[in-house]
Amino acid sequence: MANEKITLNTVWVGNAKGNGTIKSDNLQTQIAIPSSKGGSGQGVEPKQLLMSSAASCYLMTLVFMLDQSRISVEELSMETEGTATSDGQISIIHRPHIILKKSESTSQDKTMAESLLHKAEENCHIGQLLMKADVQITLEGNVSLEV
Repeated sequence: MANEKITLNTVWVGNAKGNGTIKSDNLQTQIAIPSSKGGSGQGVEPKQLLMSSAASCYLMTLVFMLDQSRISVEELSMETEGTATSDGQISIIHRPHIILKKSESTSQDKTMAESLLHKAEENCHIGQLLMKADVQITLEGNVSLEV
């Protein structure tokens, strides 16, 4: 695999109660220190960015695998919950829900989609990197047929 270079531009205005922006080719977001830590709270905080990286990597990996397996998905949604303890431990729970197109799906498709829920976790590069840093990632997913 070739090396991949990603450049972010980050600008901060003001003191701890100020805020900043992060920009890249397809990203632009406000960042801020949480109000609970003396900041303005008027932007995304680092733990939210970390969780969004883990969630988007997992979801995009899952979508790619479903597409490669030619599984007809009606809808894919996911909630991700993160917990950070006072001693610095972080845990992340992904709760993906796949709704298959009933008219185009078989029981084998449902079984394959359920298997891919776990394979996507194993193949998400961001998730693997976080687990090496002792972040606990749990999967609570399900697959159903459209009603």
